[in-house]
Amino acid sequence: MFLIILNIVFCLAFIGFAYVNLNDPDAWLWVGIYLAVTVCCGLFVFKLYYPKIYLGLMAFYLIYAVILFFGKDGVLDWITKYKTPSIVETMQAEKPYIEKTREFFGLLIITSALTIDFFAVKFWL
Repeated sequence: MFLIILNIVFCLAFIGFAYVNLNDPDAWLWVGIYLAVTVCCGLFVFKLYYPKIYLGLMAFYLIYAVILFFGKDGVLDWITKYKTPSIVETMQAEKPYIEKTREFFGLLIITSALTIDFFAVKFWL
């Protein structure tokens, strides 16, 4: 029962994340990213599980997260060059590192959700 509730919460959260990304210049990418994980979590509620899709999405998200971490004005620059200023003071990403750092943590969140389902499947299905 816990996994059902958790995946319903995941679905609602990721739909919300997709919605707030509709006005981004790269909305085509981020709405797709969030909707893909939303579909996986939604299908999991109905005991539909596709491990190859999970692994493919997790690999894509983690590779993209590494790119955002090490890229110019990425997370590593946010930590070392900019000394970790707040990335949540305003919704506007006025500095280049803000958007990349937020995207990095978004990828970690959705990868975590997929990882939970990937390993919890043996207890659920």
